[in-house]
Amino acid sequence: MSWGIDLWDQFDNLDKHTQWGIDFLDRYAKFVKERLEIEQAYAKQLRNLVKKYCPKRSKDDEPRFTSCISFYSILNELNDYAGQREVVAEEMGHKVYGELMKYSQDLKCERKHHLQEGRKAQQYLDHCWKQMDSSKKKFERECKEAEKCQLLYERLDNDINATKSEVEKAKAQLYLRTHMADESKNEYAAQLQTFNREQWKHFNSAIPQIFKNLQDMDQQRTVKLGETYRSFAEVERRVVPIISKCLEGMVSAGKAVDERKDSTIVVESFKSGFEPPGDFPFEDFSQNIQRTGSDGTIGTPKNEGGKPDPKHSISKAKNKLWLFGKKPKLPPPSPPPPPRPSCPSLPSRPSLQTPQVPTERLVQRLTDMRSLRPKVPTLRALRRGAPTLEDFSHLPPEQRRKKLQQRIEELNKELQKEVDQRDALNKMKDVYEKNPQMGDPSSLQPKISETMCTMERLRSEIHKNESWLSEVEGKQSSRSDRRPSADVNHHAPHGRESPEGSYTDDPSQEHRSPPQPDPHEFDDEFDDDDPLPAIGHCKALYAFDGANEGTLVMKEDEVLYVIEEDKGDGWTRARKQSGEEGYVPSSYVDITLEKNSKGAVTYI
Repeated sequence: MSWGIDLWDQFDNLDKHTQWGIDFLDRYAKFVKERLEIEQAYAKQLRNLVKKYCPKRSKDDEPRFTSCISFYSILNELNDYAGQREVVAEEMGHKVYGELMKYSQDLKCERKHHLQEGRKAQQYLDHCWKQMDSSKKKFERECKEAEKCQLLYERLDNDINATKSEVEKAKAQLYLRTHMADESKNEYAAQLQTFNREQWKHFNSAIPQIFKNLQDMDQQRTVKLGETYRSFAEVERRVVPIISKCLEGMVSAGKAVDERKDSTIVVESFKSGFEPPGDFPFEDFSQNIQRTGSDGTIGTPKNEGGKPDPKHSISKAKNKLWLFGKKPKLPPPSPPPPPRPSCPSLPSRPSLQTPQVPTERLVQRLTDMRSLRPKVPTLRALRRGAPTLEDFSHLPPEQRRKKLQQRIEELNKELQKEVDQRDALNKMKDVYEKNPQMGDPSSLQPKISETMCTMERLRSEIHKNESWLSEVEGKQSSRSDRRPSADVNHHAPHGRESPEGSYTDDPSQEHRSPPQPDPHEFDDEFDDDDPLPAIGHCKALYAFDGANEGTLVMKEDEVLYVIEEDKGDGWTRARKQSGEEGYVPSSYVDITLEKNSKGAVTYI
């Protein structure tokens, strides 16, 4: 099928059809453009989503749990997936949309050229036809004029009244018109022959070639559309294997979640290394009861003067479950200190009723025991803004060991960097000494000395941390050796938790516990003195000498831990980092209580 043969007379329809083909090509190009814009927007939204749920984090915030690691792996795979969508959009823009737009411009130019040639050929054929028609009409006129002249000559020639001159004149006119008709006939014949020749060439050569070019152009347009259709799909197909790998990575990340490993990490993160509380001893309060029956029979004790009440004893025993509660303590009497002229006036603190003790020796010995057992602030109190100790002694043993090991590793890395830098400087110095023109060896000596000093400092830090680490490891091994032994000391170990769930005793002082008093010799109210939990912290606005009994000496700007609020008498109970406790004037300190603590108020 050829357009030039079968559609020789459909020039206008072919003009419309080729224009429709170009419009369809442009429409498909617009579709590809909108598709790649969708891909770009999709990739951008995916990247924003990944950025939202995977923010920048410090080294300490790196995820450790397998569930978190798998989630961040999925985010990374999703980010790669978004990158593949961007690749799809980019290749669609270059290989499909870009080629379509370029081809559309070339196609429009080619179509315009072919149509112009067709119009020129049609115009030339019309010109030939007009010339032929003009010569035809001229020949027709001349023939008619010749016929008129012939009729006039014949009429005059047969008319007896016509003169000879009139006949001769008609005869000459007939001869002239006949001659002009013959010339018009020859011209018409030549123009007709020329038109027929040009018409044959037009419909058998020129127009078929032009229409064939239009047909080839339209077929090439159709082929180009098919190629771009395939390219459109191939762009997507090329990224499918990579997308499949991303999806496989997500599936692998899901399979990598290990609940046992996460539970182990929780144990390693929060393990304190303290021993659980030991058994409570039996405290016999019936020694001074006069038995009326036999020795093997225990009578019912009566609530006489000086004899404890069993119900009271039971209530005390309940209050001594230190794992989940705290032992109630009464503060020591604290008379008001003398007023200071440069500070706010101090309120007088009323004397508190202290529990009765058998002897003054008990009070003195208990005071000595408190001084021998230094306390440290709770972990939760330290997290609330209190200063962190250099040796991490504020942490439980296991956490302290991990922190020390981590610090030793970091110091070793820094030391290795300094060693490498020193070696490099020494090599450079040797090169300068052998080739003075390259540099002055003495210019490197200050840097070498600085590096050596840094190395010595790092070695000292490493040695210091290793000594702390060996101390912690030695305590843990000794504690594990003591654990299976019998009840040598029935009192709870020092690593007892506070009611808030934080550890209250210093692990560095754990094995230095003083000898416990005989439970039969001391009153139950004074054995196993646990510190109260910190409910906030305070900063000293003024120095306080703490001259009176029960008060606490403090320096200006010193940070203390609040363990008991002001009850309205102008005094606040506080504790130092060393564990020493006492009362300080509320007007002398800036108190900050925890938000979740009852009656949290800031005093200034």
